[in-house]
Amino acid sequence: MTAPVLSRRALNRATLARQLLLERVDRPVADVVEHLGGLQAQTTHTWYAGLWCRLEPFDPEAAGQLLTDRALVRIGLQRSTIHLVTAHDARWIRPLLDPVLARTLSSFARHLDGLDQPAVAAAAGAILEAEPLQWAALGRRLQEDWPGRDGNALAQVARARLPLVQLPPRGVWGRSGQARHTTLEAWLGGSTAPRAGTVADLFLRYLAAFGPASAKDAQAWCGLTRMQAVADGLRDRLVTFTAEDGRELFDLPDAPRPEPGVPAPVRLLYDYDNLLLGHADRSRFHGTVPPGAAFAGVPPDTAPGAVLVDGVIRGSWLPHRDRTAAGLTVRTAGITPTEATAVEAEAGALLRFLAPEADPGNVRLVPV
Repeated sequence: MTAPVLSRRALNRATLARQLLLERVDRPVADVVEHLGGLQAQTTHTWYAGLWCRLEPFDPEAAGQLLTDRALVRIGLQRSTIHLVTAHDARWIRPLLDPVLARTLSSFARHLDGLDQPAVAAAAGAILEAEPLQWAALGRRLQEDWPGRDGNALAQVARARLPLVQLPPRGVWGRSGQARHTTLEAWLGGSTAPRAGTVADLFLRYLAAFGPASAKDAQAWCGLTRMQAVADGLRDRLVTFTAEDGRELFDLPDAPRPEPGVPAPVRLLYDYDNLLLGHADRSRFHGTVPPGAAFAGVPPDTAPGAVLVDGVIRGSWLPHRDRTAAGLTVRTAGITPTEATAVEAEAGALLRFLAPEADPGNVRLVPV
């Protein structure tokens, strides 16, 4: 039997529904973080905007307290980037992604030749459990036992081979702090032995938040390889569809797949929102405006957020400050006056969230 064809717009609406971007929800923060498979959180605070555009009400101070309370952690996971995940997910997902983090050591190969990496990792774990440190300080401590070795390379061995969390107050709303690290076991207490979790479980979690999707899409999200074999092994638990270009897509049988005509409200995504990083083929979020045009005019060396209009990328946004006043600069491409009004309203609401003291009218809407 031929698998049903899903249009690009149908894929768009299905993923937006699972990403909680068609309608904000009133759910516990930890539940949403777990449902999404984590949020990329290499920046200390921009991910709060990712929760704001999905939750109502949303209290960023309460969310930050979950880091302090150790219910949420920031740890290297998918694509070897720092992700915000629940403590529960960190315990079982981090071991599955060992190969992903191990690949990062390839750029340090010339510094690691002949090095006993397990011994370095063991020493680093003992050091960090006794005293959480920044990478540079850890590297210097390790050089005491491995003189002549590059300190940064030694620290990266620890990052790749150990489940290391970045400690609060770094990442807590309204606070700052050094990027200090310790082991997941030391931070959470007790054994961090994972529950019975497999790559198949990870693939199912991915589909719940990003599907319908291909095996290559899942690989792009997590960084693992050979996901086609994982998908093939789950066929009796999944349904399949065909994309307009002929790609095979997998999905959970009961996952939401709204009608393509369902309205999609304007959303301003944060700079590293996984919605736009979680597929190898991102065409479901591309409309008639090419992505390059939608991000035209963005200053160099900045990481803008994306503007979704009718579910597709139509622009970018960045915070700005005029003397002492906070504001947002929103660049848009190919939108109607009605859509511009909706973008301005959503940007004003985001500005009130990011800077409650700011004038919500301090939004610059710039056509590109």
